[in-house]
Amino acid sequence: MDTIAREKLKQKPLDQIMTEAEFLDICDEDLRAEFVEGRLIVHSPASLTHVDLNGFVYTLMKLYVEKHNLGRVLGDNFQTRLRPGLRRIPDLIFVSSANKVRITKTEIDGAPDLVVEIVSPDSVERDWRDKYFEYEKAKIREYWVIDPSNQRMEIYILNARGKFESQKKEKGVLTSNVLTKFWLKPEWLWQEPLPNVLKVAKELKII
Repeated sequence: MDTIAREKLKQKPLDQIMTEAEFLDICDEDLRAEFVEGRLIVHSPASLTHVDLNGFVYTLMKLYVEKHNLGRVLGDNFQTRLRPGLRRIPDLIFVSSANKVRITKTEIDGAPDLVVEIVSPDSVERDWRDKYFEYEKAKIREYWVIDPSNQRMEIYILNARGKFESQKKEKGVLTSNVLTKFWLKPEWLWQEPLPNVLKVAKELKII
């Protein structure tokens, strides 16, 4: 965070209500923060487990999306403006080619097609409850929650009624509905160290 942004942040206590314009004025590319109904939410630095998981899933998803020319996968520091007054930074984002116009130089303006959140100790309630309902209301077509502490992964798919439904695991794998035929074995995510990403990519027939 540059000096100017740091000084602006000092002038605005984290628990003080601010406008969306004030939030954008404070933010820069080094401040990983979300904006929810006038409040600034600054995230703690990620753990090594979080970083490794994020990199593992990001690499596989990006390879798959690029191989099939499906759209774009973005990492964990790109802001999504779901609606006025609500800005989130998912851990991973997929935007289909059909919705690429929503991607600007600084944010996604509207709902991505798929988002992934990796649960940290300080984000349990936020990822499993708050973002679940926010993403559902924003009509994000698919929401993945990866919870390493509880070794749990869920894929929620938006149904015809506009509600999330949990995707059932079949033969030990969870398959995306948005990224057709892209699947993961949740057990991969709990291994230490994580499986070799190139070997997994070959198993998925990505490379």
